[in-house]
Amino acid sequence: AEKMTKDLGGAKIYFKREDLNHTGSHKINNVLGQALLAKKMGKTRIIAETGAGQHGVAAATAAALLGLECEIFMGKEDTVRQALNVYRMELLGAKVNPVTTGTMTLKDAVN
Repeated sequence: AEKMTKDLGGAKIYFKREDLNHTGSHKINNVLGQALLAKKMGKTRIIAETGAGQHGVAAATAAALLGLECEIFMGKEDTVRQALNVYRMELLGAKVNPVTTGTMTLKDAVN
């Protein structure tokens, strides 16, 4: 951020552009490490939960990259609101399980 550094003076300022990561968020950073660990441990699948779907897309991406099965739990209400992310997860080979208990949102998908 050269202009911002110049305008504000002092320390050099950098931007961390998480929006430029594969899958569009920081979620891939954590998921990739977990999926690599699962693979090293001899596991054949990963399981995750997601609300808006970004974590699910990241998990599905890492699983597809590493040849792992992927199962995602997502509140039914969230699957409707975030249909595009559900499509992305399924396109990457993940099985998306709509959770129909309680509020049918992330809160109950992790229960």
